[in-house]
Amino acid sequence: MKTRLTLVTIVVGLLFAERLYAGDNDQLYRMELGIDGGLGYYAGDAQPHIFQDIREAYGAAFRYQFDRRWSLRAKGMAQRISGFRPDGTGFANKKEGRWTNQIVNVDVVGEFNFFPYGRIRHDRRITPITPYIALGIGVGIHSEWKKVSAYMPFIVGLKWQPVPHFTIHAAWQHNVYFADNLENVTEYNNRYDLNGGSVFNCDVTGQLVVGVAVSFLQDKNECHCK
Repeated sequence: MKTRLTLVTIVVGLLFAERLYAGDNDQLYRMELGIDGGLGYYAGDAQPHIFQDIREAYGAAFRYQFDRRWSLRAKGMAQRISGFRPDGTGFANKKEGRWTNQIVNVDVVGEFNFFPYGRIRHDRRITPITPYIALGIGVGIHSEWKKVSAYMPFIVGLKWQPVPHFTIHAAWQHNVYFADNLENVTEYNNRYDLNGGSVFNCDVTGQLVVGVAVSFLQDKNECHCK
């Protein structure tokens, strides 16, 4: 009962705020700060499949919007990966116990909205909800802060602006590393020097997250008078 009451209160509050601030978002807001939280996964020598052995993931992001379709985003995300230890021949074995490793991912991506994004009631070209994709480059700091590995992030997501200055989004980020050493276990860490020959020999991480963000720095130059 309390959960339902809380959800109803949030929805009513958003609808009231939308009425209260209608027309306040006629301009483009160039900057955005937000937080993300959700679930993370790992795939590599100790775990061949994604979306298994799910762990928590959380972080923060900064976005600079060039226009209503293109933006540049910088984000930091922390997650813990885990798997079974090797059996002496390079394969994971449940009887050998588990290993864990903390990773902090920092990346910069170019982001593209499928629709012009924002809240302008008198301009039907602008929509408060849009799917988006992003691609960029990043580095993962791991193994007790002793190793740094580069990766390529790919992101698909959906963002919604229920009221001016406030955005809710959900996203899936998939990171392909240019390395085979995320486990911090000697037998898994590129033991046979194979990861340079094929991307399929590299480690992978990813996150499924939801987040909220606040927009600021209004662009006074944008006009929708026509």
